[in-house]
Amino acid sequence: MYLALLVFFLQCSELYTQERVFTFNTVEIKVQPSVKVKNGAPMSIVCRADISKSTNFQLKHNFTIFKDGKLVFMTVSNKGDAQYEIPMARSSDTGEYECTVEAGGKTKSSNSLHVWVTGMTKPILTAEKKEVLEGEVVKLRCELPEEVPPLYFLFRKIKMNSTPKEKLVFEPYRNFSVVEFSVEEGDNILQFDCFGRRNVKLEFESSEYSNKTLVTVREPFIKPTLNAKPSSNITEGDRIQFECSTVVARMHDIEIILQKNRTILNSIVYKYVHEYSVRDEKLLKYSAVATLEDSGEYLCKVEQGRASKTTKLNVVVSELFPKPILAASMSKLDENKELTLSCSISGFRKANFSILRKNSNGDIWLKNSRNLTMRVNVNDTGSYICKAEVKGIVKESRPVRINVYAPVSKPTLSVVSGLPEVVLGKPLRLICRSVMGTPPITFTFYKGNNEVKKVVINDTYATFLDENIRPNDKRGYKCDARNNHSSGMKTSNILNVTVIVPIRNASLGSIPYGEVEDGSETAFLCSVKEGSWPIHFRIFRKTDRDVLLFEKSENADRVVWRKEAMSREDMGTYYCMASNRANVDVKSHPITISVILAAWQKGIIAAFVLISIAGAAALALWWFLCKKKKAKGPSMEMSGSALATNLTSEKLTRQHNDGDYYTAPEQKGTETVYSEIRKS
Repeated sequence: MYLALLVFFLQCSELYTQERVFTFNTVEIKVQPSVKVKNGAPMSIVCRADISKSTNFQLKHNFTIFKDGKLVFMTVSNKGDAQYEIPMARSSDTGEYECTVEAGGKTKSSNSLHVWVTGMTKPILTAEKKEVLEGEVVKLRCELPEEVPPLYFLFRKIKMNSTPKEKLVFEPYRNFSVVEFSVEEGDNILQFDCFGRRNVKLEFESSEYSNKTLVTVREPFIKPTLNAKPSSNITEGDRIQFECSTVVARMHDIEIILQKNRTILNSIVYKYVHEYSVRDEKLLKYSAVATLEDSGEYLCKVEQGRASKTTKLNVVVSELFPKPILAASMSKLDENKELTLSCSISGFRKANFSILRKNSNGDIWLKNSRNLTMRVNVNDTGSYICKAEVKGIVKESRPVRINVYAPVSKPTLSVVSGLPEVVLGKPLRLICRSVMGTPPITFTFYKGNNEVKKVVINDTYATFLDENIRPNDKRGYKCDARNNHSSGMKTSNILNVTVIVPIRNASLGSIPYGEVEDGSETAFLCSVKEGSWPIHFRIFRKTDRDVLLFEKSENADRVVWRKEAMSREDMGTYYCMASNRANVDVKSHPITISVILAAWQKGIIAAFVLISIAGAAALALWWFLCKKKKAKGPSMEMSGSALATNLTSEKLTRQHNDGDYYTAPEQKGTETVYSEIRKS
């Protein structure tokens, strides 16, 4: 019975399970009223799940809504949808939304949906101070309370009849920004505003402008005044005084500066501190004796911190008298001649004159006079000036250059390397020198009668490089020198230069050539094809080292060396070398000398050989005759002959096998010929 109940219960449970089957079809997310909502308008995010069920049964849904991956809403409902209400949408609500539904152990998510809340909240601008002094700064703070960074802030400084100045600031981590604007000269009442900007989907969206903030600017001091006394139009020699003044509202580190161009003439600093209500006048003075150089624009500047104000004044100084003029009787003259210098002022005679000579260490005074006459020497070459003084004003003339010349001496012409010679193929460098004479000197070089170079130089010598040297150049060289002295030109002596032709193609020969008899004389001939004399010849024999056998210098293109008695020790390879003043050694091709026996030596050796052969033949004949006499009877002779024949055959066979030599006599007329046969 119990078993039947258990089976019944399991069947009912299986039937119940089959009746509660469901599946997610889709999960959708929507925005009401649309995906683009105005800032401040209401907005709803709706998440709806479409589920298919096997039967009509209740199912709990867990709804979760995310913005940019962060949880923003969660609810549990028996319904198939849920709604996330936003009463007032802000730009911070812009982003990617996605919803997830979990039911009965199953989960499904929607696609993401981008929602854009257009427009930004109005920024709030505040200023740290409502009243500032020129030179101070205005500190501003612009805030977008309901916006989320990153944000851009644009600040504007607005003043009348001027283009606003702007500052753009990027704030990656906060929704406000702080900037400073400097207060400049001329700023009076300033207005400031700002607006925000953000980047949405690669598009910039801007807020409206903030409230305008007014800042009042006070002057710490008034614009300075600059006066010139007695007048801004004055004659040189008169004293002029400048007065630069200002009135300050708060005197703290006030500096007054007077300058002309970039040069500061005078300055003063006031470091006293007073209250704002105190207004005090401060003055800077500067005086000087006016000169023409004092004409121009003067500037009075007052500075306090960052504040600065300026005033300009143009001053004209009239000329009291023109610059003096220095005249010379001549500017180029010979030494020991007379020179007269005269100083004058056009249309003006009452002045104190002095004549001076310019010097790098200070001008050298010569005479307090309008005129100066002197006899000059070379050391008087230089620049001269005159000065004129009227009413304390001193003016200087333009310098006059005076050149005093000593005559050139007779020049000397020489070769730079020393000796008057040159190697063919190499350049010849000549130097022409005049020991005496005031530069500049004009040097002229000649080859034969042809001018080859002319040069003006501030020295006592000049050089010439001749690169066109020929083997048969017989023309001499000369040079002349001249300067501005009236004595004229001086000419050097003629310089003859020897052209050295380098050695070319050395060769060595011998008589007899190749084979030389022992004890005989051999002549060696070393010659060159080309080369200037004298030529230094050397003959060598090559062994394990080069042995110098002969050397001699000759005014010829060849030399002969006779070796009287050659021996076998003289066998070997010979060569020769030739050189001259071109200092180039030229080596010949080697020749080989063999020393052979002389004829009489060959005769002695032949005679000795023939005597040795004749003695050997006589000894063999004697042995044969002695053996023949010992034989007895014909049978014995035959027997002996046969035995001898056998022995001889056996001996021959054995000797052949042993590889010995034998000598067999043959009768040919009256001569006996012995030949050696080597058995193999």
